[in-house]
Amino acid sequence: MSSERYNAREAEPRWQRQWDERAIFASKNDDPRPKYYVLEMFPYPSGRIHIGHVRNYTLGDVLARYMRAKGFNVIHPMGWDAFGLPAENAAIERKVAPKQWTYDNIAAMKKQLRSIGLSLDWAREFATCDPSYYKHQQKLFLDFLAAGLAEREKRKVNWDPVDMTVLANEQVIDGRGWRSGAVVEQREMNQWVFKITKYAQELLDALDTLDRWPDKVRLMQRNWIGRSEGLLIRFALDAATTPTGETELKIFTTRPDTLFGAKFMAISADHPLALAAAAKDPKLAEFIAEIKRIGTAQEVIDTAEKQGYDTGIRAIHPFDPSWKLPVYVANFVLMEYGTGAIFGCPAHDQRDLDFVNKYGLGNVPVVCPEGQDPKSFVITDTAFDGDGRMINSRFLDGMTIEAAKEEVAKRLESEMRGNAPVGERQVNFRLRDWGISRQRYWGCPIPVIHCPKCDVVPVPERDLPVRLPEDATFDRPGNALDHHPSWKHVTCPKCGSKALRETDTMDTFVDSSWYFARFTDPWNENAPTTRPVADRLMPVDQYIGGVEHAILHLLYSRFFTRAMKATGHIDMDEPFAGMFTQGMVVHETYQKEDGAYVTPAEVKIETGGNGRRGVMIATGEEVTIGSIEKMSKSKKNTVDPDDIIATYGADVARWFMLSDSPPDRDVIWSDERVQGASRFVQRLWRLVNESAEIAKGAPAARPQSFREEALVLRKAAHGALDKVSAGIERLHFNVCLAYIREFTNTLAETLAKLSDKGDQPAGDLKPDLVWAIREAATILVELIAPMMPHLAEECWQVLGESGLISEASWPQIERDLLVEDSITLVVQVNGKKRGEVTVAKAAQNAEIEAAVLALDTVKTALGDKPVRKVIIVPMRIVNVVG
Repeated sequence: MSSERYNAREAEPRWQRQWDERAIFASKNDDPRPKYYVLEMFPYPSGRIHIGHVRNYTLGDVLARYMRAKGFNVIHPMGWDAFGLPAENAAIERKVAPKQWTYDNIAAMKKQLRSIGLSLDWAREFATCDPSYYKHQQKLFLDFLAAGLAEREKRKVNWDPVDMTVLANEQVIDGRGWRSGAVVEQREMNQWVFKITKYAQELLDALDTLDRWPDKVRLMQRNWIGRSEGLLIRFALDAATTPTGETELKIFTTRPDTLFGAKFMAISADHPLALAAAAKDPKLAEFIAEIKRIGTAQEVIDTAEKQGYDTGIRAIHPFDPSWKLPVYVANFVLMEYGTGAIFGCPAHDQRDLDFVNKYGLGNVPVVCPEGQDPKSFVITDTAFDGDGRMINSRFLDGMTIEAAKEEVAKRLESEMRGNAPVGERQVNFRLRDWGISRQRYWGCPIPVIHCPKCDVVPVPERDLPVRLPEDATFDRPGNALDHHPSWKHVTCPKCGSKALRETDTMDTFVDSSWYFARFTDPWNENAPTTRPVADRLMPVDQYIGGVEHAILHLLYSRFFTRAMKATGHIDMDEPFAGMFTQGMVVHETYQKEDGAYVTPAEVKIETGGNGRRGVMIATGEEVTIGSIEKMSKSKKNTVDPDDIIATYGADVARWFMLSDSPPDRDVIWSDERVQGASRFVQRLWRLVNESAEIAKGAPAARPQSFREEALVLRKAAHGALDKVSAGIERLHFNVCLAYIREFTNTLAETLAKLSDKGDQPAGDLKPDLVWAIREAATILVELIAPMMPHLAEECWQVLGESGLISEASWPQIERDLLVEDSITLVVQVNGKKRGEVTVAKAAQNAEIEAAVLALDTVKTALGDKPVRKVIIVPMRIVNVVG
């Protein structure tokens, strides 16, 4: 018998070396077997993997190992999402070059990932900051530019005058830059954009085909694309009230039915009409400046108090020339959406109601819920946004909402002002083109040249990649590329004049929007993809990652695949056939009396009559056990994977991550349950060793027949095999582990019964039972192999099997063993459940009746009453009527 205890510290590195030496996880593109492409979102090389990485990559690894055992050519690559601002911050703060910082982190994280025992094809590895990768990204950009899918346009941006860079809306906090603290300015700058809006309808429609994506993710994408059908209405303006004689204000609305409830118009602070009015009204100009200082992030706008400024401009109602509406500049209207102008119907929109209540403009309900008396229906603090009939709306009264929309559209479409209709049906999308320009060094250079004579000139393909200079300095604010002494100065490839390189780099979302396609043939030096290979290996069959990427990353990847198809690099529309979003790993927090957070490693948890209490290991000081939260460095509730692997081994960490919660939900880290997983590993080790001793006496040939004891064990083995196989394919890993535990108990009980019979030599046991024990132990090891591969390899050797279990085929299920010979029926007496009875599946009614009436619970329930009749519902219930 092997060592009494399984030694993970010794075994795991040994098996990892064997896997690497044999390169068993390296897939070949010319493999004739059916492909299966499993991919976890690749990591940013921040320096250390966290426990969430362990969960994410373990989920994918279980599936990859299973599909490989099932006979598929599994593509399971790994790479690094390596560009990004943290590397530049490190260069500024630590005086370390971004490249060195990034590659040092990659080396450290790669070592950590290897320690988890992942079945990754490292031969396909790349980092997005490698010129060998971004060369092809630059080629894609040029192809998109030629196809009209990339353009340069003027955009209003948030400019940080200290860091000298453009900030996303989310990086503007209380009007200041998130890093510098400087007051942010609104500037209009040239920005490169990808024309994702060209695919807006297609991206929306195709969501219905992604039936292996979570519904919540599809809904988030649907809302982000934001298709809305409505009416573009040209409101006439009272020219006497406009700053420079403007005559109309265009608005887009999805609720033209509510026009008779209009109380005001509102325009964006960036609207041309607002700017024209502000030029003549200093107070309005001050109000606009304050709006811009607060920022235009959607979440800021949603939560900020609704504010407006009456410009004095008046709009004329399209159905009543005498009805004039005040035009406000409001802080909740964005120029990017619709036309940058709205009409407010406060009775049926909560935002508008809050606004009119603040400014005393009143409201008139124009939709009345069914069953409500229109005369008594009033709106005070809560808008009504439900269905109903039109009221207070003149010719629309009594109509349904849809009928009213149609009537308004017809009337305004037929009314002409100048040479255009007053109303025009339109479809609008919330989705905006993707701005990719970033004023930073550590990103993919945009391959264009700006020539004073030729304007924008694409870099010739022969000159790719446009490499980042390695001698950039970060001793002053702004883009290091822009103030590099020589890098940006070039000759125009068209006319030979002095010219300048584009110094903006690409948004890092670009790098991750096509990496999955590059993985199909990362050795191709001449093109982004090898078309036949990419078409054969794509799409990704199962993609796994956090829900935080449910919108932008996935949407951009879907756009990129379509753009690559349009430019001849791939022949498909959707990159990910299946999408799975795993939950986070969370942990309770611990705080000392002074409020300082401490790490779990510093705390000892004691359990007593008064419940759980935490104390500092070093001092004995009691700490407050706080709420369970997402792991974060600020609250120090993190767990270092290296510590867990060093203490328990990678397989224990993997097993815990899989067993403690459904994979799409958060898992609460628990040292106690990790220790429980460790005990289970040791139990499996002992059980396999004990089975191996008995199995030495097993006949080589399968017995002709099996008696009851052996048959029960075989049914349990193949039942578990069937359930675990189905569970892995559905990604129900925690359920799979429950089935494995259940089967483990069955095998343990069988061996325990043999022990109860005394020291009976294995050779004296019935051959069919010994054979069944060997089969059961082998299946058990095969079942744990995707989850705990190191332990499985060690057990495989103990059982005397040849080769590596990582290269073994998945066992075949004997379906006839899944057919139950007996059934369990619910037993009722006078309609109340009194127990259950197990009978042969082929039992006749008389046999079933006799078995039921023999039950003590039935006799007690009947008492002295005679049995009047017995009702048998086949395969389900027996009801005794007394």
